[in-house]
Amino acid sequence: MLHGDLWGGNYIIANDGQASLIDPAVYFGHREMDIGMTQLFGGFSPDFYSGYNEIFPLESGWQKRIIYTQLYPLLVHAVLFGGHYVHNVRNTISRF
Repeated sequence: MLHGDLWGGNYIIANDGQASLIDPAVYFGHREMDIGMTQLFGGFSPDFYSGYNEIFPLESGWQKRIIYTQLYPLLVHAVLFGGHYVHNVRNTISRF
């Protein structure tokens, strides 16, 4: 199961210093989809990715596949919000 909307605006740090994920859009899918989303809108800290890989290593070549995982959320944003997301979709598709 994936968070489904895992970007920097959907995690908070509580007063006790613990991180919490909020506002999920849960679905079943490949975990690289969540990783791609974390990098789509600014990314998480390098500590996040090193910690993730320490606990549950990503498959070889995951960085090269990130562009594929980001196309779907960009398309959704283009349909919902238009504007620069349409431009982002075009730029992403042109890289294929």
